[in-house]
Order: sequence, then structure tokens, then C-alpha cells
Amino acid sequence: MKGHHLASLFFLMFVFVAYRQIPSGVFEKPVNFPKPIYRIQNNNISREKVALGRALFYETLLSRDNTISCGSCHVQSSAFTQHGHDISHGIDDRLGNRNSPPIMNLAWNRTFFWDGGVFDLDLQALSPITNPVEMDEKMENIIAKLSASHKYSEGFQLAFGSREISGIKVIKALSAFMLTCVSSDAKYDSVMRHQSKFTKMEKSGFRIFRQKCAACHAEPLFTDGSFRNNGLSNKFNPDSGRVAITLDPKDRYKFRVPSLRNLSFTLPFMHDGRFKNIDQVLEHYSHGISDSPTLDPLLRRAEFMGIPLTSKEKHELKSFLKTLDDRHFITRKDLSENFNPKR
Repeated sequence: MKGHHLASLFFLMFVFVAYRQIPSGVFEKPVNFPKPIYRIQNNNISREKVALGRALFYETLLSRDNTISCGSCHVQSSAFTQHGHDISHGIDDRLGNRNSPPIMNLAWNRTFFWDGGVFDLDLQALSPITNPVEMDEKMENIIAKLSASHKYSEGFQLAFGSREISGIKVIKALSAFMLTCVSSDAKYDSVMRHQSKFTKMEKSGFRIFRQKCAACHAEPLFTDGSFRNNGLSNKFNPDSGRVAITLDPKDRYKFRVPSLRNLSFTLPFMHDGRFKNIDQVLEHYSHGISDSPTLDPLLRRAEFMGIPLTSKEKHELKSFLKTLDDRHFITRKDLSENFNPKR
């Protein structure tokens, strides 16, 4: 019993100090961002809940064999992707069939995952937790393990006013933490806030971006959240995309338009990680489009299949895309697995 109380006291102290380290607003909309889509009024984003959610995000007890956490496939230094893996690696080193998407600016998502199979952030975490090639666990087992781990009782008490642990509390806490994973401190953002200016090359790249890329990668999130067939060859990977969710043949080979933020940290690219660098991506759009009945109309031109880009335009475009890198996001202490609030 003495050990039980001591463990609870240590966790209480940890959450209390973490509570004080989280910014006063807990979740704040960046000034150049639109209104969030997530219904924040349905999940009180308190400091205590965010601290608990962060602990759960890096907690291996959420997996079947207690070896995999959410943070295993969503690494902060890689903008919460699984850097270096074309497709995700889960429990027992089992392979998924898609690249791990970044956990970033989720408050503005209408859907989640490459195929949009989940429509609510509060349901999002259930998919990887229960997926047999990711964490392969059941919520009832997680509740039992967390309840047996004395350090969590005080955390749930602080976050929810009760030591009782339930599945919905686990999910709400995880959502609270993921909502704080906001990337909005790139050079682009400082320019939009009139705090700095683009270089001549970045400005040229920005002009090219708005002419040739912005129809799908809308500012300031750099995605419009839609699902499109961007002309990837299906010989490489037969993944049929969103059609598996909607059963509508018009959705075959369509995937969610990813954000262009933090590209320097989130490679490889595309839903299957087939492109190892941004040069391969630009080459695909300029010369590698594969035709199919559901190819996005923006890529099907009478005189040219894809997006015409000269070598100079590619160079300038890459210069602009670098301004979307947010190094503050990938180094924020309050998002870190090794966060020590006492430092």
C-alpha cells in the first residue's frame, strides 16, 4: 500500500508540474488559421487532460505485448510520422500497407487516415489500437492494464474528476493531447503574420505554388482535405484507396490530399511511401502521371498530362516548400516523449 501511494504521489506531482508547463491557452487557434472543425466544446481541453493524454500517447500498455505506443509510429522529430519507413511497422514488426500520416493540425481535419475511414478525432485512436498489424489490443485490456498501474489513478482524477478509467476517457485524453500538436510556426506563417519576408527565390516559388499547386493544397493548412487520384502507378501498389470505404467506383485510387507542411521531416512521400525525396514527387507530377478513369481532372489536360514544371520552377518551388518547415513543432518540449517538466 505504501508503494501504491508513493507511485500515485509521484504521478500526481508529474501531472501537476506538466500542467504548469503547458501554455495558458492549452489549445489556441493560430491567427492565420481558420476556425477549427473539431467540436472542442465536447471535450474540455484542460491542462490536466492534455498531460494525461501525452502520457497515454507514449504508453506502451496500449499495445497487446506492451511494446508499441502511439509515439512509436508517430515520432516528434519526424513531425509525428515514422521516418524512414515507406509503410508503417507495428507490433511484432508487422507491416501495414500505408505510410504513417503525420499527427499535425488535426483540429482542422474532417476525416482521418489516407482513405478517410474515420470522421471524428475522438474515434481516430481506436483504429491503430485495435488494428492487428499496429497495436493489436482491445480497449477492455487497456483499461485493465491502466487500472492496475497505480501511477494513472491520480492522472484520471485530475483530468476527469474520478479515478475510474474508461475507454471514452482514454480516447478523450488522447484527443486532447493530439489537438495541441499544432504546427503554425514555419517561416511561411511568420510572413503571413507580417513578421518576416520571403527571399526572392521563395517569393517566386510561392507564386508558382499558388498557380500550380494551391487548388489541392489550400493555404494555410496546405491541404483541402479532399480525396483525389493523383496519377500514381498501380503496378507499384494495388491499394484501391477510398473506394474500400465508400464502395463507390468513382473513389477508386483516391487518397486524402496530404498537407505540405514539414516535408523536410515527413519523408518518404505518398500513401505508400514510394517517393524518397521531393525531387521524385515533382518529377511524378511533371512527367510521371498514370492515366485511369478516376484521375483528377486537374491533372488531365488536353495538351499535357500532369503539371508542367521547368527545372527552374522546380528549384524555386522547393525553395518555397522549405518555408513550410516548422522546427519549433518538432522540438517543442511539451510534445516530447522525454519531456521532463522539472527542467
